[in-house]
Amino acid sequence: MHIHGLFDRLLARNGSDLHLAPGYPPMMRVRGDLVAEDQPPLEPEDVQALLSGLLTAEQQRTFTATGDLDFAYAYGGKARFRGNLMRKLAGVGAVFRAIPTKILTLDQLDVPDGLRRLTELERGLVLVAGPTGGGKSTTLAAMLDHINATRTGHILTIEDPIEFVHAPRSCLITHKEVGDHVPSVAEALRGAGREDADVILVGELHGAEAIRLALELASSGGLVLAAIRAGSASAAIERCIDAFPADQQAQIRNRLADALAGVLAQQLLERADGAGRIAVHEVVIGDAALASLIREGDTAQLASAIRTGAAGGAQALDATLDRLVREGIVTAGDALEAALDRDAFAKLPHVAHELTELA
Repeated sequence: MHIHGLFDRLLARNGSDLHLAPGYPPMMRVRGDLVAEDQPPLEPEDVQALLSGLLTAEQQRTFTATGDLDFAYAYGGKARFRGNLMRKLAGVGAVFRAIPTKILTLDQLDVPDGLRRLTELERGLVLVAGPTGGGKSTTLAAMLDHINATRTGHILTIEDPIEFVHAPRSCLITHKEVGDHVPSVAEALRGAGREDADVILVGELHGAEAIRLALELASSGGLVLAAIRAGSASAAIERCIDAFPADQQAQIRNRLADALAGVLAQQLLERADGAGRIAVHEVVIGDAALASLIREGDTAQLASAIRTGAAGGAQALDATLDRLVREGIVTAGDALEAALDRDAFAKLPHVAHELTELA
């Protein structure tokens, strides 16, 4: 058994992740479900054999020293994989996430109009929030592809590891991988101004120093697109603020209020007909109302800012879920799990009716 055969199997099934762990057969995540392959459980030496030859000498040294490694692996022209190796009680385990070589467009992703408007801004910070595996990287790649095709300038990507590789179209593209080309996200952001970058993509924004530098770049005239792990727009905003000590948070709120151009929060839900998954979005557009809420520390009232910003492309998550349930695209049960206000959502007549029928 060779790992390339497992990669082929994963791609043929349109799976997203391959899991390798001692004591279990190879497992693949297909349409959100983790499914075991019809193979014997892997021994520790089987996992080691599958991973043999994938790492560079430097990556192997890092893994030996730390017991954890994130890296990218290019499988010919078929796909790229984001790999994570970890050392645990049973031995070495690994997870590989498939990253298609073809970058989907905003049209193919059927994104909300509000997201397209955020992509077309010249400056500001745009946060793309969601859970791990929620499609943030795919959305960011489509946003960058749109910029690359529709304007001129210098695009800088900062990722750990590099996932999508963008070929120059109308823009100059610079890809930087943390740990290979730069020691940290913060260090890459520190050099972005000197490199005359017009658009900066950050594969994952975390840590006070990186957030501070991203805000400075967004305030000084650049467009910063950044992924952040958070379940909603309000949680993404608060995560940025909570990264700082309490005595600095008032200042950061002011900076974020000035620099934040918008937030897209997204989740992937199973389609009711079983034909794959669909992205559902919450979109918040930066305006005076949003800036006021951030300064006052009142992001719990974000729903009102979304309502007032609807004409500018803002979109409430629960309203989107409501529409998808009405149209039969997702089930009421799945929508309820994703809703931000579950109590209110469960009381919607058509949702309550479907849930009652399933009970």
